[in-house]
Amino acid sequence: MPRIKSPHLLVAESGADRAGHGLKRTMGLFQLVCFGVGAIVGTGIFVGLSDSVGEAGPAVVISFVLAAITCVLTAFAFAELGGAIPVSGSSYSFAYAGLGETTAFLVGWCLLLEYGVSVSAVAVGWSQYVNELLDGVLGVQLPDALSAGPGDGGVINLPAVVVIALACVLLVRGVRESARATAAMAVLKLAVLVAFCAIGYTAFEDGNLTPFSPAGLGGIGAGTTAAFFSYIGFDAITTAGEEAKNPRRDIPVAILVCIGLVTLLYCAVALAAIGAIGGDAVGDRPAALSYVVDEVTGSSVGGTVVAFGAVVAIASVVLAVMYGQTRILMSMSRDGLIPRVFEKVSPRTATPVAGTWIVGLVFALPAAFASLDSVVNLCTIGTLATMAVVNVAVLALRRREPGLARPFRVPLYPVTPLLGIAFCLYLIYETGAETWLQFGVFLVAGLLVYAAYGRRTSRLGRAGVTPSDDAGRAPRGA
Repeated sequence: MPRIKSPHLLVAESGADRAGHGLKRTMGLFQLVCFGVGAIVGTGIFVGLSDSVGEAGPAVVISFVLAAITCVLTAFAFAELGGAIPVSGSSYSFAYAGLGETTAFLVGWCLLLEYGVSVSAVAVGWSQYVNELLDGVLGVQLPDALSAGPGDGGVINLPAVVVIALACVLLVRGVRESARATAAMAVLKLAVLVAFCAIGYTAFEDGNLTPFSPAGLGGIGAGTTAAFFSYIGFDAITTAGEEAKNPRRDIPVAILVCIGLVTLLYCAVALAAIGAIGGDAVGDRPAALSYVVDEVTGSSVGGTVVAFGAVVAIASVVLAVMYGQTRILMSMSRDGLIPRVFEKVSPRTATPVAGTWIVGLVFALPAAFASLDSVVNLCTIGTLATMAVVNVAVLALRRREPGLARPFRVPLYPVTPLLGIAFCLYLIYETGAETWLQFGVFLVAGLLVYAAYGRRTSRLGRAGVTPSDDAGRAPRGA
């Protein structure tokens, strides 16, 4: 019988329904929406747009919509479970309640990949735009030796290390300070992207949208997989379950608002960029948005403003995603599946200080020295697998816990979570056989770590708690 922890016990152990449990409730709906935007909008649109356009051409708009549909279907599942189980563990905790400890550990293992690779990749993208900004403002650039890792022709990517260190400093100061910084950066980068659209549409030409789908359905599918990376991070909203003022109401709303807002923005930006200079030109430019503005305005000033917006945008992604990672590790540590250092919360700042600095160090190393292009697909498949598990957890908990309080319920159940699983599996298929093999090896490594350490040190296992005991003893949440 799998080791399953009921939602009521998860909430009770975290203290999410009572005060004085270590973390402080300081985030309202606006902060949660900004936190979600901060986690999503960054490298994917400022740097990765060229990859998506290179695969799909002008049909990248369809790719963004398909990626968004996948996210929306799963966002419904996150919204239901985030409201019903408002704890810091996000999909890890949802899997623990729905499918058991082994699956939960593997989900946490995948989240290390999702958040670790995405933060490191985002930090590398930040370095590219720092050079764009320095070039536009001062006419200088950092030497390759200090702005790229050995795999990209340099020695160390110093800006990538700096942005991760700055995020750590903010995170250990307190969630209120982090939330304020994230909100300010989210508003600024949205303003920059709206301004980009206003400039791009002044040079819009219908002819630049033809041929609309040069690579056909295959190109749209590949573009969808590439575009999906632009949406990674929305699930981080659920990691704020213990620091939101009204998580049962606000977390579902924040998730759905973020996905809708980001999808509209991405489609508008993609159309503006392609309509202004053509799909081939966008696909050839890593920092495409700055290039588009420079071409349209005939000046480098607009491109410099976009570069500044990208620097702010990508920094906010680093901050938000690292926040989510530390909270997931805190939940896993509480359950005894990883060392206890990650669950310790500073009484002065109400943040996991030691865990935050450890995460920062681990994420900074690949950002400083590795070329991450080869593992972006691995990050994508890990995220998709996690999202599929969350949809399965909704199905399992509807059967096992029919009386669980659910402020938000997945519409058109069970069709919606089943479609969510199907879309995730389709995009997993599109990542290709090489990525499947890499992911299989990664999962086997996770199982070995769980067997050697996690299963032996699990508090649920040591306590001898069975699923029926757990459900019987746990206090029922609101």
